[in-house]
Amino acid sequence: MPPDATAHVCDRCGRPFVHETQLALHRGLDHAADLTAEEREAYEDAHDKEVADLRRFRLLALAALVILYFGFLMTYAVVT
Repeated sequence: MPPDATAHVCDRCGRPFVHETQLALHRGLDHAADLTAEEREAYEDAHDKEVADLRRFRLLALAALVILYFGFLMTYAVVT
């Protein structure tokens, strides 16, 4: 954790997190049995955002690989 960051500390285990969403994900994964309704909603929102971010990353990574592949293919076709 960066020294200048504000810590969001888990009240159950004392583990610090940089972002509130990381704390919500931690609570949902490690302390799922004793979540309040508000904490469960925060976890579900953070999980949905995390899934959307991962989906976007995967699509961008796939697009980059396709562009790179066809770039090398066209370079090979021109050079040889």
